[in-house]
Amino acid sequence: MSAPGPQQPLPREQPEPARHSGELQLGSTLDPALARALSDFLRYLALERGRSAHTVRAYESDLSSMLASAVGDGAWDLSGIDLAMLRRWLGRQSDSGLSRATLARRASSVRAFMAWALREGRVEADPALRLAAPKRDKHLPAVLHREQAERLVEGAAGAASEGDPVAVRDLALVEFLYATGVRVGELAGLDVDDLDFERRTARILGKGNKERTVPFGEPAAAALTRWLAVRHTLASAASGPALFLGRRGGRLGQRQARDVVDRALRALGDTSASGPHTLRHTAATHLLDGGADLRSVQELLGHASLATTQLYTHVSVERLRASYLSSHPRA
Repeated sequence: MSAPGPQQPLPREQPEPARHSGELQLGSTLDPALARALSDFLRYLALERGRSAHTVRAYESDLSSMLASAVGDGAWDLSGIDLAMLRRWLGRQSDSGLSRATLARRASSVRAFMAWALREGRVEADPALRLAAPKRDKHLPAVLHREQAERLVEGAAGAASEGDPVAVRDLALVEFLYATGVRVGELAGLDVDDLDFERRTARILGKGNKERTVPFGEPAAAALTRWLAVRHTLASAASGPALFLGRRGGRLGQRQARDVVDRALRALGDTSASGPHTLRHTAATHLLDGGADLRSVQELLGHASLATTQLYTHVSVERLRASYLSSHPRA
């Protein structure tokens, strides 16, 4: 890292395998064989597929629900689970008011689990092959206009003007999210030594433990430099190499980062957008509006598929259309 001042690079911590609690949580409610199968699958996700702890917990929640439902319907091992049971479970989830996106994710979790069980020889047939879920609602992500984005960072800068370390941290956080479009989990996992101030780049550990390098601009560099100058005032024995720290000195968590962004967005007063993903969407859309090519934006965001990035081209087209309708005399 080429950081400002005499600060020495801190050692990079290796990411720990995702932890799960399948056997501990399920042992009292499921047959041990089912609990063991779930635990083995979660371990496979964490150690062989490199899934994050957050992703593994989501699978655990989805599959715990499905297995408990199957047991209630009379299944005591994986081979006893059939398509009718899975459809009843998904129907109950729908009746409880879950969104289409959540139902689609839960069905996907079950399909992945049962496909794994078939490969491992734990079942003779995959009952989830024909498990269908409602299609996800297709909607464009919330995106800030340029003027809103400028007011967002100006508001954070105003709050940091008196030198409060937490406000200085929040400014650096908002500037960095808007500059890079990184996910909130990626931001929370950043270490001090992941920043290269000479090249103005950051090393990001993304989904599946895939590493990429993203650039950031001068405003973000200035905000980060200012934060690093006061970081020691929040640091504690629990800080380690973490770039962003909480009030008690530990690594800033994803929920805390979301709170920071939500407060900044509410202060705008003219948007219903919320959460750090708004800044990710905004960064991508503004890049495309400014002429960046789709492949470059894909690399910046860490998307595995170009089709995912193409969503932002639709956002740009919709913004262009809205501007046309509001300003062209013959629209």
